[in-house]
Amino acid sequence: MSGDMRRGRRSKSSMGRWLENASRAVTDWSGSSWAFGLAALVILVWLVTGPIFGYSDTWQLVINTGTTIVTFLMVFLIQRSQNKDSLAIQLKLNELVAAMKGASNRLIDVESLSEEELRLLHKHYAKLVAMAKKDADLGESHSIEEAEARHVRKRRSRAEGQGAPAQG
Repeated sequence: MSGDMRRGRRSKSSMGRWLENASRAVTDWSGSSWAFGLAALVILVWLVTGPIFGYSDTWQLVINTGTTIVTFLMVFLIQRSQNKDSLAIQLKLNELVAAMKGASNRLIDVESLSEEELRLLHKHYAKLVAMAKKDADLGESHSIEEAEARHVRKRRSRAEGQGAPAQG
């Protein structure tokens, strides 16, 4: 890890570090077999105590309140975990795209594009697929720019071979 990244991590407040460490620990634990076992045990105890408390409204309120609180907190933990995983995956994909010769650099940081920009990029790749389907070798094209240039060259070549003017 670079010094800049470590310094950036150190610049967090102690409260921020504590919350990050606590949420990581709870996220790890809540996905464990022990957490599932504890949740099942709590439900079992609640069910067994039903007859003792006469299945009262208070008895029902205890489980409802407990599950609501746990669910509320877990939503944030799950979202945090997904955000971190998503960022890590995007960074790995960005590295692969940046390192591949011939790959379109427009894909680096694609997740920061607006929905409209993503739709437009999707249309470009749909054109790439359509052009690739016409080619004998589906793996030939590496980027939109290369594919479009190759497609134009092929059309010109075909048109010249037939004696007709090429249309680009």
